[in-house]
Amino acid sequence: MSEAPPHPRDPWLACLGITAVFAALAWVRLTIPSGPMFDEIHYLPAARAILEDGIYLNREHPLLGKQLIALGITLFGDNALGWRIMPMIAGALALFAAMRAMWQASFDRFATIAFGVLVASGFHLFIHARIAMLDVFMAAFLCIAAWQFAGAIREAERGRVRLAACGIALGLAMASKWNAVPIAVLPGIAFFAARLSAGRQRLLTSTRGIPVPGISLAEAFLWLGIVPLAAYAATYLPAYGLLNSPLAEQGLIGLHREMIELQASVKQPHPYQSTWDQWALNTRGIWYLYEFTDNAQRGVLLIGNPLTMLLGLPALAWCALSGATTRNWAKIAVVAGYAASLGLWLIANKPIQFYYHYFMPSLFLLSALALTLGDLSRSKFRWASYGVLLGSAAMFALFFKILTAAELDGPMSFVHWTWIEGWR
Repeated sequence: MSEAPPHPRDPWLACLGITAVFAALAWVRLTIPSGPMFDEIHYLPAARAILEDGIYLNREHPLLGKQLIALGITLFGDNALGWRIMPMIAGALALFAAMRAMWQASFDRFATIAFGVLVASGFHLFIHARIAMLDVFMAAFLCIAAWQFAGAIREAERGRVRLAACGIALGLAMASKWNAVPIAVLPGIAFFAARLSAGRQRLLTSTRGIPVPGISLAEAFLWLGIVPLAAYAATYLPAYGLLNSPLAEQGLIGLHREMIELQASVKQPHPYQSTWDQWALNTRGIWYLYEFTDNAQRGVLLIGNPLTMLLGLPALAWCALSGATTRNWAKIAVVAGYAASLGLWLIANKPIQFYYHYFMPSLFLLSALALTLGDLSRSKFRWASYGVLLGSAAMFALFFKILTAAELDGPMSFVHWTWIEGWR
């Protein structure tokens, strides 16, 4: 009798440990600066208006992220802790959910742990877990959606519940920031393509075959199409009570017309604006903070990890090639996610774009790198996979002071970290 193939051990404890370390590091100087920095000047007034039933502010973005910031203010006060506690929680949740999604999609223990290390030390998630902006909420809900969708495929007996959870999370991601939209449609497209490839005669009603046996295409449309839209719409209910709200007169559709117009109206050049190719090559950053504040010179620089942002590009190519030749759906999924999330900015009617728009593409990029390192760990180049992880952590440690608004030596301290002109 032949032995059963080995079953990889779920690294859930390692996922918890990495998340705990990430949260502890994100807590360091969380309340510094004690005043608003960068785009907090837009979102904090909008959050306060929600609490006070005031004027509907910051209409160009959906409401949920500002509601969550308002929740933090309610719980901890209108201060730096209240502003940033919910982003920090969302950042930790995003990291844990991302690792669980990687595990469910790949069943690769090394890649799952590597992904956690790469994302935790990749700068994007860490910085946005420490600032009251909307991006981290979007990322958290998208990671939860990916976890639940991959879990539905892996554990079909719980497929219905997981698809429902996926749909709700997709709706909440779009309700945090519209950048989620091109990613939010991918689970539905993937389900349709998989079921179509199965060649069933009753395409809409058959419950047999991949990706989730027991779920028909018609039912999947409910969970991945209708439920996300319903969850998205529900987040706008509190806005009916705000002063000067277009919801009362124009309804949800009228509000969205105005939101689209506002998104396209920002055309004034900005010193920190950048383009997608600069994002991919990590050649243009943004100083979220650089000033004398809280009794010291301090700075917060948003760039990607200088090592892994570049190594991720050949890893993405490897995943595209090996995923297509071996029908590795996890690799195909991360390539599709990167293309969709970055492709949005090639066609979006938003003339002024910034490096933080690379947040979600960077997560897919690091997914590709983690899967590639998983392959390396099973080859004679195993040492290289550990070397990349150590290098990523070393870069994080090197830049830690300007990721966490630490006290700097003086006004010219930025030269220690701005290795290229585009980071200045």
